[in-house]
Amino acid sequence: MDNRLTTLERAYQLAKLGEFVGIGELKARLVAEGYANASDQLYGQTLLADLRRLSAAARAKSGPSV
Repeated sequence: MDNRLTTLERAYQLAKLGEFVGIGELKARLVAEGYANASDQLYGQTLLADLRRLSAAARAKSGPSV
């Protein structure tokens, strides 16, 4: 059985880390991890806004980077 996360699940997981400033960086990370269909699956204003919001909140919570 394959327990690998779906592209969307992994995108949300990565966004919550707060490591990415833009969606392009997040998509590049997904592709690097073997999610070749990331660009095809991550689209739409609501989804992208949600990923940006989660990432920004995680960055704000972790404090300013030095």
